[in-house]
Amino acid sequence: MRIGVYPGTFDPLTLGHLDIIRRGAQIVDRLIVGVTTNPSKSPMFAVHERIAMVRRELAAIGGDIGVVEFDSLLMDFAEREGASIIIRGLRAVADFEYEYQMAGMNQQLNDSIETVFLMADVSLQPIASRLVKEIARYGGKIDKFVPPAVAVDVARHLGAHLTAAK
Repeated sequence: MRIGVYPGTFDPLTLGHLDIIRRGAQIVDRLIVGVTTNPSKSPMFAVHERIAMVRRELAAIGGDIGVVEFDSLLMDFAEREGASIIIRGLRAVADFEYEYQMAGMNQQLNDSIETVFLMADVSLQPIASRLVKEIARYGGKIDKFVPPAVAVDVARHLGAHLTAAK
């Protein structure tokens, strides 16, 4: 059985992420979506909220897709899950430069796990979680970038924080 891992913070989950998950699930027998913390990012949602968000949206996709939290080196996580493939989504040249460097480092850690890059659908390439959060914080509409329920989650989260800040 070929197992793939698609890691990310998914803060929040975007239509671009879902595109990569759908397509990634077609090239492996089992796909594990690894939801991680990233110390260099300031997450809007707690890990358990992001996991629930991803699971809810994946229910409509079907297939053998799991969602797992991890807080370790990606290669350690991939090994624990029995993965032979790491799936990474690319949007632009800047993504490629970073991902290429990461793939090289990961290969040095374990050369039996291959990194596969999938280009996001052209219509979804500009979408980035960071930008979605920024648009939402300033009251912009994000429904073109995230599933409807995620847009509600973001609005609810921002509303709670605005109320708490008063």
